Amino acid sequence: MKSIASRFAMTALACALSVGVQAAERWNMSAENPDGNFITTVAKEFAQDVEKTSNGELQIRVHGNSMLFKRPEVKRAVQTGQVQVGDVLMSVLGNEDPIFEIDSVPFLVRNYEQAQALWAASRPAVEERLAKQGIKLLYAMPWSPQSIFTKTPIASMDDFKGMKFRAYNPATSRMTELMGAVPTVIQTGEIPQAFSTGMINGMLTSPTTGVDSQAWDFSTYYYDVKAFIPKNFVIVNARAFARLPEAAQKAVLDAAKRAEERGWAIAQEKTGELVKTLADNGMQVSEQAPAAVESGFEQIGKTMTEEWLKRAGADGKAILDSYQH
Repeated sequence: MKSIASRFAMTALACALSVGVQAAERWNMSAENPDGNFITTVAKEFAQDVEKTSNGELQIRVHGNSMLFKRPEVKRAVQTGQVQVGDVLMSVLGNEDPIFEIDSVPFLVRNYEQAQALWAASRPAVEERLAKQGIKLLYAMPWSPQSIFTKTPIASMDDFKGMKFRAYNPATSRMTELMGAVPTVIQTGEIPQAFSTGMINGMLTSPTTGVDSQAWDFSTYYYDVKAFIPKNFVIVNARAFARLPEAAQKAVLDAAKRAEERGWAIAQEKTGELVKTLADNGMQVSEQAPAAVESGFEQIGKTMTEEWLKRAGADGKAILDSYQH
């Protein structure tokens, strides 16, 4: 009798443990950058935060370096439920809707404070567009500002004329054209070879990419113009989120808020370190471009803002009005 009771108790315990294991929801997250990148680091900390504050009810496994989905595929994968969570460069969706590329309009913002104000003004419109597609926005965080690397010094806009300049999306191609340079599409991993073979003589990119590619080996001048500050955002399938218990939903949203705050702080801290690394390795670092170049950039900014407004329409105008007033 005792043996039967003992077996019954063990069976009951096993069932209870099985239910406990089944109760833990497991999600996957597609992150586009490698593990060492600070955006992926924040994503992993977000996942750990969610598991801790949900008491293990939700576990998120982060897959870095675009191992699950490439950059153009992430949003669709989240929308269709192929993956629950995705991290992707927001402006890559610009062809779908210009609102998504507002943070890549050159010279609209020149520092992190302005970038945060622009994000506050544009976030509701971004959330609304995603919600219509079954996607919920969790958080966004910035890259380092996009600035200029060249082999030769720049004193005026004339110095850009004919220069073969790296471009990596429609906005940077258009900006390069307005500078008088020749846009050349070069992938990040090909930058050193492109400089050494003369395919390009300059580029607009972040100090992050500059350090990763050891820009001091093939360029000499860095102008910290902060042309724009793009963001990555983290999105979740709305149905998957809605199926979570209320306490787990709160854990996700609270963790997302903390991740966003941490992400903006880390980006600013890392940017200063990266620019110092460029200087420490012998690059001539200028905090801004010469006055004549800054004036030219100001005009380019106005032109590209007007072009963006034509594409973005009334919603775009409302965002800029909110940001600028």
